[in-house]
Amino acid sequence: MISRHTVLLCICGMFPTLAQAQMSDVSCDDSARMTQTLKEVVGAERQGMGLRDPETMLEVWVTARNGDWLIVQNYANGTSCIVAMGAHWEKSLSNPA
Repeated sequence: MISRHTVLLCICGMFPTLAQAQMSDVSCDDSARMTQTLKEVVGAERQGMGLRDPETMLEVWVTARNGDWLIVQNYANGTSCIVAMGAHWEKSLSNPA
């Protein structure tokens, strides 16, 4: 099982600015490249998205195998930033009893 720290190290290797940043810093890259890395390297899938304002969209990405999650903020200029990450994602039931 890959830990949250291993996922972070994979992301660090793919995003040079993240490798030099501290974990508390926001990490940004080209939107298409970030999407490809999240899918192919991290193994994450987008679980949802919503508009923050007319030029900003937020996405929640989750790695099903271990429950790690990331919140990615996408800008109209083609840049995306990882603004939060965590562990133990639980999907809500669509029709709770």
